[in-house]
Amino acid sequence: MSFDVDVALRRGEAAIVCRIESGDGLTVLFGPSGAGKTSVLNMVAGLLTPDIGHVRVGGEALFDAAAGLDLLPERRRAGYVFQEPRLFPHQRVRANLLYGWRVGEGAVDVDETVGLLGLAGLLDRWPRSLSGGEARRVAIGRAILSNPRFLLLDEPLSSLDRARREEIMALIERLRDELALPILMVTHDRGEAERLGSRIVEI
Repeated sequence: MSFDVDVALRRGEAAIVCRIESGDGLTVLFGPSGAGKTSVLNMVAGLLTPDIGHVRVGGEALFDAAAGLDLLPERRRAGYVFQEPRLFPHQRVRANLLYGWRVGEGAVDVDETVGLLGLAGLLDRWPRSLSGGEARRVAIGRAILSNPRFLLLDEPLSSLDRARREEIMALIERLRDELALPILMVTHDRGEAERLGSRIVEI
């Protein structure tokens, strides 16, 4: 599965234009802050509607302006990890992980996901007690357990100290190499892009 994205969107005086043709693995959207990278993720997820163009993942059209096609976000089945973990503060880690858990074809096992992400010791913790890296791992786990067709990672290493950044980079490398999911990740850090990306798209 791969991304085929060709979109354009005007916001005020700014125009966001992006073309992605990728193979398997992890595709990095790289560029400075304010370039429109998150807006591209939101167009792929269905949270923003492009003015023109198309969005296809694994050959399936999610948006096609010419054909009048625009699937609702919930029908696109994107696992979206936002810049902030956005965990539910009133629910422990276990409940946060299971929120939106989907069974069915392609679904991942809960215990396997907990093991992959190293979350077994965190399941009974409250979000407020987690470090930045731990909260990010929980957010990634929640996205994976939603049985997504693809993952969108928006600056997953932002606001982390050096040790936590290394922890999450190693985790993303495992996701890239072990899960058969296309991943589209945003960063403005060249080192992150070169280490994690199967390919880099500059915007």
